[in-house]
Amino acid sequence: MVELSNIFVFGSNLAGRHGAGSALHAKEHHGAVYGVGKGLTGNSYAIPTKDENLQVLHLPQISIYIQEFISFARSHPEMTFDVTKIGCALAGYSQMDIAPMFRNAPSNCNLPEYW
Repeated sequence: MVELSNIFVFGSNLAGRHGAGSALHAKEHHGAVYGVGKGLTGNSYAIPTKDENLQVLHLPQISIYIQEFISFARSHPEMTFDVTKIGCALAGYSQMDIAPMFRNAPSNCNLPEYW
């Protein structure tokens, strides 16, 4: 059973290859499972920003995964989610591209300061 603590929310790829950036940090420190590219594992939650071939997803696709995350966060008010600047490093999007997608995030989501 996973001990409830803050959940580290990071950008992932659909293949679950957590080899760099916040995904590697999630694997090494927050229980993200290699091969799982979406959803909750350990004390981490993966939001895909790249596909199975490590190609960057288009913003509408990323938005769908963010909305799935927001729905999950709403249905788990006992958890606190620490959201990283997903999509803004290895995926190459700007904060202005991604931040608006989190505007409906519930209060149990700690968003980056700019967002």
